[in-house]
Amino acid sequence: MSGFALTNAQVLGNDDFHRGNAVLVEQGVVAAVVPEASLPAGVPRHDLGGGWLLPGFIDVQVNGGGGALLNNTPDVDALRAMMRGHRRFGTTGMLPTLISDDAAVMAAAIAAVRQAIAEGVPGILGIHLEGPYIAPARKGTHDAGKFRVPGPDEVAMATSLDNGTTLITLAPECVPVETIRAMVANGAIVCAGHTAGDYRQTRAGLDAGITGFTHLYNAMTPLQGREPGVVGAALEDPHSWCGVIVDGVHVHPASLRVALAAKPRGKVLLVTDAMPMVGADDPSFALYGEVITAVDGVVRNAAGALAGSALDMATAVRNTVGLLGLPLAEAARMASTYPAQFLGMEDRYGHIAAGYQADFVLLDEALQVQATWIAGQRE
Repeated sequence: MSGFALTNAQVLGNDDFHRGNAVLVEQGVVAAVVPEASLPAGVPRHDLGGGWLLPGFIDVQVNGGGGALLNNTPDVDALRAMMRGHRRFGTTGMLPTLISDDAAVMAAAIAAVRQAIAEGVPGILGIHLEGPYIAPARKGTHDAGKFRVPGPDEVAMATSLDNGTTLITLAPECVPVETIRAMVANGAIVCAGHTAGDYRQTRAGLDAGITGFTHLYNAMTPLQGREPGVVGAALEDPHSWCGVIVDGVHVHPASLRVALAAKPRGKVLLVTDAMPMVGADDPSFALYGEVITAVDGVVRNAAGALAGSALDMATAVRNTVGLLGLPLAEAARMASTYPAQFLGMEDRYGHIAAGYQADFVLLDEALQVQATWIAGQRE
């Protein structure tokens, strides 16, 4: 028999965790979730020691990991290293993220992702192009010398990935609404981020097809009494998703709790914005020719701007429980179910249920990762 069953775990269902259920896996897919007593005879069983079994985490913003940065080495080897680095922390699906760069580097990164998906590199779901269509006033660690407004040829190139999902972060005040509409028409998911836009400009972007906000609160105009800004537009809009970096550094926990209170449930998702040191021994990396080092887990460039993070998804989940006071079940959904919905992949990922890909993460009582599975393959 080719299948197997995962037993003796607290399995996250659609509502909460359940004891006494077994997850039956066949050919990389969940065949059924059944009472352990109902398992057919002869099915190999893997005892999970009473741990928490969650859907595998999906991270839609991963600049680097395992010592690799996509901008520096936009190739399949870098993508494999990034997945290896993050998988040990429960990430079973990701959008490798390219920070603002030249068109040739963008094309190379897209080609690498296309090749990785074609070769079946586990966990690569698409690409996130974070810039270069963003605002100099909110550039963060991005190189403003790379910024530009895309013409039709560049829009075609940026949306050319034909076997995975493309996410584009842009500043709505810097890109014509017709261009945003063209990106969406070509199949891209578009987010607002690194933007100095006002409320009106952000609303125009939402009306043109923007459906998300990249690292809410960071690198965008704040909510104020007489000018709601990008943050106000994000919190008010009931349809869009907001990625948040829950590392205790990027955003104050109180601000995150405000976002959770304002947005409909399911519209706030965890991201890491991770850099190469996640899953690697070296705390330093080079970006745009500058060496950047994480100090006490905080990543800043020489100018003092936050330069991504050293966060992993398992820590983000623990922080969501510990800093924000959410139940583990909801924190897990913010790391798996809601990202899958945002990406339009909710029929394949984000649940432990019949018909879903067998992507799981096993946590112990301390919420540390003990094992992961991608398409039923354990690591």
